[in-house]
Amino acid sequence: MEQTFMKERKIVPLVITMALPMTVSMLINSLYNIVDSYFVAKISEDAMTALSLVYPVQNLVTAVTVGYGIGVNAVIAFYLGAGRQKHADTAASAGMLFNLLHGVILTGCIFIMPVFLRMFTDNSVVLDYGIRYSNIVFLFSIPIAAGISFEKTFQAVGKMTVSMIAMLAGCVTNIILDPVLIFGWWIFPEMGIEGAALATGIGQVVTLVIYLVIYFTKGLAVQIRFKEFTEFAKISRRTYSIGIPAALNMALPSLMISVLNSILSVFSQTYVLVLGAYYKLQTFLYLTANGIVQGMRPVLSYNYGAEEYKRVRGIFGVSLSFIVCVMVLGTVLCAAIPQNLIGLFSSGSETIRIGVQALRIICIGFIPSALSVTVSGALEGLGKGGTSLWISLFRYVLIILPAAFLLSRAIGASGVWNAFWITEIITAVFGNRFHVCIKKEFKEKNGLISQAVFWHAILNTTSPCTHVS
Repeated sequence: MEQTFMKERKIVPLVITMALPMTVSMLINSLYNIVDSYFVAKISEDAMTALSLVYPVQNLVTAVTVGYGIGVNAVIAFYLGAGRQKHADTAASAGMLFNLLHGVILTGCIFIMPVFLRMFTDNSVVLDYGIRYSNIVFLFSIPIAAGISFEKTFQAVGKMTVSMIAMLAGCVTNIILDPVLIFGWWIFPEMGIEGAALATGIGQVVTLVIYLVIYFTKGLAVQIRFKEFTEFAKISRRTYSIGIPAALNMALPSLMISVLNSILSVFSQTYVLVLGAYYKLQTFLYLTANGIVQGMRPVLSYNYGAEEYKRVRGIFGVSLSFIVCVMVLGTVLCAAIPQNLIGLFSSGSETIRIGVQALRIICIGFIPSALSVTVSGALEGLGKGGTSLWISLFRYVLIILPAAFLLSRAIGASGVWNAFWITEIITAVFGNRFHVCIKKEFKEKNGLISQAVFWHAILNTTSPCTHVS
């Protein structure tokens, strides 16, 4: 199946057609996150707090499976751009095989959750809610892993609409089932927080079923088969060389949230609830930006494989512009109507007061974050997952955690909120060095940023893109 439209179509229409389906999907996924939390909050604030504490481990499952899928996505698109069909088939097959294995391993999260939750709360009600939710939601790790493998494979060959339909079906199913299973509507029993977990799992299964039906009835530009591999070891190493850093990129927020939860819990559980609510709200912003990145990544990989370096630069620039627009909108909403946004998760006056303050402070960093988000995604698409990881380390560990700890000691819990925008501005300055490098490297048609150039960028503040041989 011919994929040359990725290097022939005009850049702006190409980015829009690739990114729009994924952006719509991410918006619906964001809506699911809000709706899911909204209904869980109707059970009680303790249930919502439990969901906030479980979230980092749920994010870990997503990080491992999606992160590895990003590596597979980039390698498939690269080989298709280079005209190496058998290599692309092997990348797709290895991606499915290894991600299924990841799903099997991640099911074991069920057994660590009681110990994990006790690290952050001694409230027996919150613990009970968290364990009951975890015991069901992590049972679906294998279908989640399989569905994500299909998602990244379909995206790699430009089938964004298929990916959108599958994701939408899963999210809509989840949204419908949430109140039905939580509160026991129609013929269904009232399941409470277990109903929320079951609705999430069923939604993921629906997504996987749609991918399977389309793959076996319509076919795909690559074949997933567990025989006749071409250079299996080499291609597997390449997928992991991108996938492991990408997975770490996505797992770092889990570490960050867990540490921030421990800092905020010293003040009160209300701050933990507000942080959890913020992370549900910010998915509207960052999942939308991620939809644009998902549309950008395969066309960057394809055009890099086809040695269309000028198009690589153009695709990056257009994607960055779109993401900036998303962040501007998010900033306006959080500054203008924070009480309405936090009110979706709690009616408590103290929670809303703290939440309004948090949103108005944190949103200062939204616009600067556009650059680091785009650069990080572009580096993954160009095969430099390790370099992308450094940007995420800055955003989620190296700056925000020390800043949050120190500021919370100096000015109280609001110091944690201020740590967010401080981190985003510093990371944007750091990411801009790679933005300059990307533009220069592809202008000169020298290909990817080398690791030597990367380290030179860190150590030399005057000339980040000097070539090092």
